Amino acid sequence: MGLLERCEELFNTSNLYDLLGVSKTATEAELRRSYYKVSLQVHPDRAPEDPLATEKFQVLGKLYAVLTDTEQRAVYDEQGIVDEESDTLRQDRCWEDYWRVLFPTVTLKDILDFEKKYKGSDEEREDLIKLYVKHEGDMDLITISAMCCTVEDEPRLCDILREAIEADEVPAFPAFTKESDKKKKARRKRADKERKEAEEMQKELGLGDEDSLSMMIKQRKQSREQNFNSFLSDLEAKYSKKGGSSRKGGKAKK
Repeated sequence: MGLLERCEELFNTSNLYDLLGVSKTATEAELRRSYYKVSLQVHPDRAPEDPLATEKFQVLGKLYAVLTDTEQRAVYDEQGIVDEESDTLRQDRCWEDYWRVLFPTVTLKDILDFEKKYKGSDEEREDLIKLYVKHEGDMDLITISAMCCTVEDEPRLCDILREAIEADEVPAFPAFTKESDKKKKARRKRADKERKEAEEMQKELGLGDEDSLSMMIKQRKQSREQNFNSFLSDLEAKYSKKGGSSRKGGKAKK
């Protein structure tokens, strides 16, 4: 099955631009940023309940490789097809190596700096509005998908959404405006449980200083070095600032 067919089957659309949530005229930087956000939503470490998460994540990698290859993108834009026989989409390609080329090592300072700039920014507001519309006001799904979101951020995010509703920027979805206290408490309970598990893992690994996050990343990478979707890839995808290159070749097929 070809890439477009897999996209349709896994994401309910064969339009590569729609899947990333960008326009056909998107720049490479816009593609890259959108790719990070979409890939985070299906990363196996963040979506363990989804049995298709790994396959979705790999398909997104291929999609991004196509759209960042000048020749492949031109063929897709003009004919709506992709070159299934090119080096970009060859079956034996090591996508983990592809990620290693694309994404540099992430430091704790990089992450903290990113969160500081992102939270409260126009970009965060724009992303939040899109998630609100996409999930029709379901805060469970919104908080899971939102970048840099913790349970402490929820009141602030809800205020942003209420202001948007009052300004008629978005519909007043009942899932948001009439959310029960029971559902809110259940969400906080899950968040508290996840935080406790994270703290226990930190203690088990003997982490507690400023370098604890980077050390945890290395520990998990070593223990899962044969797994395509490592925790390190998740963080690198989210905070990377550098780009990579793609290969070309082959003839087009539907």
